[in-house]
Order: sequence, then C-alpha cells, then structure tokens
Amino acid sequence: MKMPALDEGVLSRRSEIIAALRRIVPGEGVIVDEDELRAYESDGLTAYRTLPMIAVLPSTTAQVSAVLKYCADNRIKVVPRGAGTSLSGGALPLGDGVLLSMGKFNQVLEVDLENRCARVQTGVSNLAITEAVEHEGFYYAPDPSSQIVCTIGGNVAENSGGVHCLKYGLTTNNVLGLEAVLINGDIVRIGGRHLQADGYDLLGVLTGSEGLLAVVTEVTVRLLRKPETQRALLVGFDSSEAGGACVAAIIGDGIIPGGLEMMDKPAINAAEDFVAAGYPRDAEALLIVELDGPAIEVDELIGRVRTIAERCGANSVKVSESEEERQRFWAGRKAAFPAVGRLSPDYYCMDGTIPRGRLPFVLQRIAEMSQQYGLRCANVFHAGDGNLHPLILYDANKPGELETAETFGEEILKLCVEVGGVLTGEHGVGVEKRDLMEVQFDAEDLEQQQRVKCAFDPDNLLNPGKMFPKLHRCAELGRMHIHKGQMPFPDIPRF
Repeated sequence: MKMPALDEGVLSRRSEIIAALRRIVPGEGVIVDEDELRAYESDGLTAYRTLPMIAVLPSTTAQVSAVLKYCADNRIKVVPRGAGTSLSGGALPLGDGVLLSMGKFNQVLEVDLENRCARVQTGVSNLAITEAVEHEGFYYAPDPSSQIVCTIGGNVAENSGGVHCLKYGLTTNNVLGLEAVLINGDIVRIGGRHLQADGYDLLGVLTGSEGLLAVVTEVTVRLLRKPETQRALLVGFDSSEAGGACVAAIIGDGIIPGGLEMMDKPAINAAEDFVAAGYPRDAEALLIVELDGPAIEVDELIGRVRTIAERCGANSVKVSESEEERQRFWAGRKAAFPAVGRLSPDYYCMDGTIPRGRLPFVLQRIAEMSQQYGLRCANVFHAGDGNLHPLILYDANKPGELETAETFGEEILKLCVEVGGVLTGEHGVGVEKRDLMEVQFDAEDLEQQQRVKCAFDPDNLLNPGKMFPKLHRCAELGRMHIHKGQMPFPDIPRF
C-alpha cells in the first residue's frame, strides 16, 4: 500500500501549526506527544499504521469550522475520525496531516417521537441512539456488529448496515438530515425532519463519502417502532452451499426477514465457545432468520421458512421461545468477529457484496482459495443482501503471511465483481480496496467520482490517499471554476 509522499513544507511548520490549533481548541484539545498519538495510529484495519502529525479533539461545531478553515488556508491535510472502528483503513491518519477526532461530539440533542426522529451529535454511538428511545418502544434500525462503540458519524461515512439492514435498510435509508462542515469552514445543513426532495441529493452524496467531502457534526436519524413480535430461527445445514441455496429460496418465496445471517462451522464453534448461544456445533453452516411483525404473521412465516429450510436439506431447526433466547441467538452473531480472533493471532475481515443467487458458487470458490493459499477462512455475513464478511486467519509474525492474506482477500473481492457484485457492502473502500477500484469502475467512472470530490474539496485536503487509485488534479478533470473561499451548491443553508 502506498500513501502520498509527506509534505516536508508542512512538517517544517509543525510548531507553528500546533500553536495555531491550540488557540482554536484550547486546554487538552491538541495532542502532540508521540506516545499519546499512538492511540490514533490505525483504525480497525490494524495491519496499516501511521502516526498523525497532530491530533485535534474539538468539542463544538465552531471549533471544527475554525480548524478546517485554518487547514484549508494553510494547505494542511485533515483526516476525520470517529471511534476508529473502520475496517478499510478509512480513518488511517497521515504523517503530515491533522487527525480530527470527533469523540467529544457525544450528545443526544433532541428526541422527537411525534416525527419519529432524533438529532444526535456525530460521536454518539450507534447503540446509544436506541438506548435513548427504547423505553418509549422505539429504536434505530441499522445495527453493525460494533454498534456498542461505532459512532453514527462513522456509520454515515461508511454507509454502515448491520444484521437488520435487509428489511430496514442501511444508514442511507435511515438518515434524514446532516449538519456538516466543508473544508473552507462553512457550516451547512442538509435535510432535516423530512426528506429534502428538491435539487441535488446531497444527503445521498455525503452518506458513504468516507470523510472525503465534509466533516459531519450532527445527524438527524429516523426512529422506528419496535415490532409487536420478533422471533428467530437457527437453521443448520451440512454444507455452506445448502445454506446459501436456502437464503435464495427464502427471498425467492417473497419473505423479507428482519435479519438473515449466515455463519460457517469455524465461526459457529468460535461464537459458541465465546457466548454459548445455543448454536448446533455439528452444522457446517448456520442461518439465523429473524421474523418480525404481528404475532399471527410471524407464526405463519415461521412455518413457511421451516418448510423451505427442510426442502433445502436443513438438518436442524430451532425457534426462539422467549425474548431472552432470541437475544442470545443474536449475541453469538454479534460476537462472531472477536470470537474468531481467538482462533488465530490475526485475521483480515473482508467485505464484498454479491447477488444472493451466487452464494453457493462463491462460498465454494472461497473454500478452494483457502486450500490454494494455505490459510483458514471463517465466513460470517449478511446473507440476505449478499454482503460477505470472510475472515482470513493468519499470523503477522510469520514472514509473508500478511501478504498472502491480502492476496487471498483481493481474489475474493475480484470474484465478487466477477459474479455481478461490488467491492464493498458497508465497510467502505478506504485504503484497503483503493487499488482495486479499477476492477469495478472504468477510467471514466473514476474521473466522474473525482469531479464530485473536486466540487467539495478542490485542493484534495480531506482524507487524501483514500478511495481513488489514481489522483488527478482538479483542473485536469475540467471542474467548475470556484473562487477561493467560495463553495458550490449556493442554495445550501450556511451558518
């Protein structure tokens, strides 16, 4: 992986930059000590590490605005960071840049149950949103496995999903509005308590933009009523291919479960050792199927899913009989990533998406690649929407194993595109998939994406080195002419 060359001119001004940032964010808001900066040297993709030049911890939107304006005026790169749970290197810092940590933006600002929404600061954890409203019978639907710690700002950056994204959508389907700060310091509001239908879909552009376009400081999220009934089934199979075929059959029968997840035998046993969720240890593949809605409807769907599963060769079917048991079924799935970490010193978590009907073929090819590369692979993924999360097990202390794991992972992602899928479902591109973008997109596609980047960030200062394998100067792409200090989209409310 290659990152941009360090800007020696910026590094030579480090003391001056530190002094300026301390005037903007006084007290303990600027971190410069090398040992303290270690906390920010990587995100969840720990194979790659870089010490940031400086870390800044603002506590107000005005401070974020002033930091970005100062960095823009002085051509200093900025990397936004939430909780650092990104698995694609999206929050990997730069040695000549400012790491902008949003951890102090941790307040639920308003709960509006009449309009079924909430306004929260960007550093609020995903789970904290549900905890703030569950006593009233509401919840926030997207639920990544890291929801206890990942932030809503990071979820917006990566368009995160979770086990319930099949029926209730990813982050983009559950965000109504944003407050964001542009690189020139302008504070803008997009959307709000209702969908903003006129003009450009800037809410859609910013959601999933991986910190390349703006720094989000506040999010208005959609709240949902908790379903009357929720029950989950554990369905075991003798092969991953049979489990994959069952996934396609359930969706093909017109059933959209609240969640439809799949785990293979290594992941099943790791999770069972870790959580004691009640998983069948002898199964080669396990589906977790959650059905929700009115009780009479759920009972009907359970019978239909059982029939489909048996037709697909299921060797076991277990239905939750209590809310505690349902939660236990999901506890094993949500703990699968750390549980697999007990099997190997290191693992490389992949993220690609394929058409559901190709699940059996792709799982078979992954098994063959595992033999080819000599590395074990545990599969845990959102089967309902074809979002794969193969976990490649390796030992970074053994020479060459990390490189082998990366090559194995690249082959999985190329396979996803080959069968009609895409490089990422929810983890983003970051640095991990940056050099594979040309597998999915041609040069014209990538240039058009970079034109959007240029419209928001003409000097390429926000999170540079991520997403694009080849960078062009904005002038080369024929971007609109923007006067210094002026930003496009003049109809956006600015503060």
